[in-house]
Amino acid sequence: MPLLKNNVLVADTWINAEAEGDLPASGDVIVPFARLLKDWGELSERSGKLGLRLSNTDRPEALGTFLPRLSLIVLPFPAFNDGRAYSIARSLREMGYRGELRATGNVLPDQLQFMLQVGFDAFEIGERFPLETWQKASRQMSLAYQRGLFRRGSEAEIWTERHTDAEPWLEQPHAG
Repeated sequence: MPLLKNNVLVADTWINAEAEGDLPASGDVIVPFARLLKDWGELSERSGKLGLRLSNTDRPEALGTFLPRLSLIVLPFPAFNDGRAYSIARSLREMGYRGELRATGNVLPDQLQFMLQVGFDAFEIGERFPLETWQKASRQMSLAYQRGLFRRGSEAEIWTERHTDAEPWLEQPHAG
């Protein structure tokens, strides 16, 4: 499946491992959370990078001790109206995770900006939309509804934009 990073398609060099079975002898590997818990000793000794496939029902708080060793966390979007991965991504970023956060599943161009704002930086996009559609979607919004999230230098929060010329005291409900 095509992988979008920094608005370009890149090769995905990660190997997906299942919950059971042998791990590849070398290379960067993605494992499900249950396997991470079960085989942490073996996984932490591998020479390649370690990635995690987290489900929408796993709690990000359970990853605290593992986060410094993880280079990639893959979060699923099983349906376009399932937003649990947004909350998990934001929680991971707030916990200090700085590795790659990858969205997979039902990832759509009109949701790309929201995914970027909560910290996603890689997207498995499928063949449904051409690259130009994804590139255009990444530039469509320059304002964000929430404060304090990840955004490019040219983006601002709507509240900040609305209140650039206002006097803070007069903006209060008790004033005037």
